[in-house]
Formats: sequence, C-alpha cells, structure tokens
Amino acid sequence: MGLFDFLGGGSPAEKAQKLKAKVTQKYGDAINRQKAIDALGQMGTPEAVAVLLHRFTINVDPGTTDADEKDIVFNQVVSVGQDAVPPIRDFLRRQDQASSWMLKLLDAILPPNEVLEVVCEELDKWGGTYARDPEKKIVMLHYLEGKDSPRIAGIALKVLDDMADDVKLAALKVLAPLKHEPAREPLLELLTHEETGKRVQTAALNAVADSGFTVQGYREKVEARLPQGWFVDKSGAVKKRGDA
Repeated sequence: MGLFDFLGGGSPAEKAQKLKAKVTQKYGDAINRQKAIDALGQMGTPEAVAVLLHRFTINVDPGTTDADEKDIVFNQVVSVGQDAVPPIRDFLRRQDQASSWMLKLLDAILPPNEVLEVVCEELDKWGGTYARDPEKKIVMLHYLEGKDSPRIAGIALKVLDDMADDVKLAALKVLAPLKHEPAREPLLELLTHEETGKRVQTAALNAVADSGFTVQGYREKVEARLPQGWFVDKSGAVKKRGDA
C-alpha cells in the first residue's frame, strides 16, 4: 500500500484534513503522530502546510520529542517556500496560539522587509480590537521593536489603548525610542489617567522621558504622579534626578 493510499480519494485539502486529528494527538503512541507529520510533509502542498501548523499549538511529553517534532515540521513548512506563506498568514490571522512560530517561519521564507510588512498589516487590522488572548498582539509588537518602518509608530499608537496592560507595555516599548510626536498627548493621557495601572504608568513615564516630550498642558497632573526621584524641569521635560 502506498503512503497515501489509506487516505482514500478527495482533494488535497480533504486528504490533509484527514490527518489533522493525528497531528494534534497529544497522548497515545507518538508514532501515529509522527507518521501523519511525515505524510503531510511529503504532500508539500499549501493544504498540508495549513494542517502541519497546528502541530505548533500543542506540547507533548517528553520535551525532547516535542522539540524534535516541531523542528521537523518547521523544516517541512520552510521547504514548501512561497506557497507556504498564505496558509501561515491565514493561521496567524485566525489563531491565537503559536504566533511566535508563525513569525519564525515567515522570517525563514521571506526577506526581512516583507515579514515586517506582514506584521504591520496584520497588527494594523486587529490591533485596536478586543482579543480574549492578548499574546498574539504582544508577539507582534515585540517583533516591531527596533525595526525601521514609517508604519510602526502609528500601529503601536493604535494599540496603546488596548484593554490588556501587557499589550500597552509592549506598545510603549516600541514607541519610546521612536520619538513620535503624535504620541506625546496619548502618552501623557495614559500616564495621568486615574485607571492606569502602576506598571503601565511607570512605562509611560519612561517613554515620555526617553522621547524628550514636554508635559505642556499636563504639567500639574504629571507632577502629581511622579515617583520619588523624578521632576519636571523648567522646559517642561520629565527628568530623573542624577541623569545628565
């Protein structure tokens, strides 16, 4: 019997989907999962990639087996090349899990500027919307840190009012070194808002200071929230005592 004979007839998508349950089987004989992974890898189609990506959503014991299988899947997907990009992007858009793996795959297939455009486009689409699991936004924002694109500051600013503090913190890390003037008032609003959490308030304060923004229009509110060792100088810039 040939490798795919047991799958019967059907389209490439249907044949691939028949293996999804085995690829994501956490318990039982690992051989069944590994055979399914091998079969999908040999198909080498976008439909097979779409199923293989779900292997990144589970962890199995022992950890060495888990790592080995994910490495195999990673290499199989990368070997498909450009045809793997649409299912990766679709997975990134639809799934909350394994976002970091999707970015690693894109990095291995596409030039850096194209990966950056994908991240900017995806984050811009749903960056300002509610997400039950904020991890995907955080992964995307971390990817943008230190990158060079005129779109980045606007995208980070868009998610600054996210409900999740960890998303706000990730956006602040992106914004702080960019010195993006349109971010001045939103940063000051975040810093002085009564409902802003302590961690976010501290990060916003550092972002304002790192950006060199003045507190014009917010001086009284900012001074009321400055921790010990901080002050607003005559020019309206936020400074930490002892800093040059």
